[in-house]
Amino acid sequence: MIPENSRRNYPLLLASQFLGAFGDNFLLAAILSPLTYLLREGTINEQFVSSQNAHFSEVFFVPFLLLAPLAGYLNDRYPKTTWLAGGNLLKLLGTLLGLVGIIIHKNDYSGGVAWQLTGYAIVGIGACMYSPAKYGILPEVVSSDRLVKANGTVEMLTLVAILGGLAGGAVLYDNVRSMIPCYLVSVMLYLLALAFNLFMRRTPHNEGCLLGDSFMAFFRSLGTLVSHRRLGRILLGCAVFWFAGAALRNNLQGWGLELFRAVGIQEITNEKLALLKALLVVGIVSGSMLAGQLHRIGDLSWTRRYGVLMALSILGLGLCQTSLGLWGAGALLLVTGIFAGLLIVPLNAALQSECDQGSLGKTVAVQNFCDYAAMLVGAGFLSLLSHLGQDPARIFVWLAVALALIALALRVPTLMGHLRRE
Repeated sequence: MIPENSRRNYPLLLASQFLGAFGDNFLLAAILSPLTYLLREGTINEQFVSSQNAHFSEVFFVPFLLLAPLAGYLNDRYPKTTWLAGGNLLKLLGTLLGLVGIIIHKNDYSGGVAWQLTGYAIVGIGACMYSPAKYGILPEVVSSDRLVKANGTVEMLTLVAILGGLAGGAVLYDNVRSMIPCYLVSVMLYLLALAFNLFMRRTPHNEGCLLGDSFMAFFRSLGTLVSHRRLGRILLGCAVFWFAGAALRNNLQGWGLELFRAVGIQEITNEKLALLKALLVVGIVSGSMLAGQLHRIGDLSWTRRYGVLMALSILGLGLCQTSLGLWGAGALLLVTGIFAGLLIVPLNAALQSECDQGSLGKTVAVQNFCDYAAMLVGAGFLSLLSHLGQDPARIFVWLAVALALIALALRVPTLMGHLRRE
């Protein structure tokens, strides 16, 4: 039974979550938007665009690896409402730091990059602290019979916020061609999110929670899940998805710039590039919904095939960029997203249903740790290839090759097991 005075927390949480997720994506889209115009001017090349995408993703992902156990402890030791507010406060501080750098280096993109990277890293720390609280607080603010619906509502709002934030940041920069208004809007978004958190009622907490015990529990759960024959492979499959997703998303701006130039579009804007990202996200959502209709929980019979089809689609994005035309490339991007959604949803459902239900929270924490590690590797993979001079189309080819090699490596132990039995 949820206390009457805590029920108002749920709508306040939804409002805060939407604004915070919108702000994260709005800010990133705005930060990367000047690259489009620098490329049009001939100041930079596509490799630099992809490497900058990778670097900003890297500084955002690192806190989720280094601070994951600490974030879990803080959200158990203190009221989760405290760290919802704390996470958004850190995001606000990181955004203000980036704004200071932009003001100091108003007409010098390269001079402000270090400030923006540092600021966005602080935004990542805020997101890391916020993330466990937004899911952990749900059982404390809604009744058990509404919990599944509440989780779905949070996910749907987050998706809308991602799409809206990516489009909003791109459109605003295209219209004002200045980073200062973009940062000011981001500050307002985080201030509003923080205000909603501060109006929430304090939730329960565990004063007896010890930092050392929390760290040990996290790493015990990590070792248990990774060493489990089936659950370990499911975790690895999820990690492969996020590795590919990080490399794909961060390479999309450079690839899109090449695509638009190849089809003869001269006036390339960030708004047009945002449509490509939207196609990918819509594809993932469509694939996720389709997976729920095609597969029962625990049915992973098609997982490997979806992975292969996703890799082939990515290969097509690299090899057929100039021959597909704009509509053909957009359709292939949508198909890539569909296969990605079909891949990840059965894996997530199987992991959550087959793990120990008494430690579901720790399982989610371990999965988040593995997924963000994979995203960091994906961003690093893109960064390395960009520094080696590979253009965005060729990077997609190398990504498909990497996925094929990973699939082959995962297949070898299975084949060896069959040989031993024979």
